[in-house]
Amino acid sequence: MRSGQSIMDKFAIGLSLACAIHCIVLPVLLVMLPSLAALQLDDEAFHIWMVAAVLPSSIYALSMGCKQHKRYRLLFIGLIGLMLLVLALALGEERIGEMGEKKLTVIGSGFIAVGHWLNYRFCHEQNYSDCECPENAQSGPQ
Repeated sequence: MRSGQSIMDKFAIGLSLACAIHCIVLPVLLVMLPSLAALQLDDEAFHIWMVAAVLPSSIYALSMGCKQHKRYRLLFIGLIGLMLLVLALALGEERIGEMGEKKLTVIGSGFIAVGHWLNYRFCHEQNYSDCECPENAQSGPQ
């Protein structure tokens, strides 16, 4: 059975990457495909909802993983990324400009994705019961 921590790591990685892709790819798509402008994907509400989803899932997954593998620097890496996302949202385009907001968001998403990737990898390397992958679950205790 998959643990909640492992699932949340994957979920948070996906959200972080979706956020980074949104910030990098959307401007190009809006220029190339003017019909996408009607979707309002660049609206500030999207950023609010993404941060609202990323914060709890990242904190949960990273803290649960760190309790297992005891590498708390990963929690620190993830928290740096979360702070950068919140900072980008709080400052917004008005204070730091569109490029500043995008840079903070992409850098923050990168920190979060790296933290979750390392968290996931360390859990599977340690073969903890809470973090076991399907092939280890079938082989039983070693």
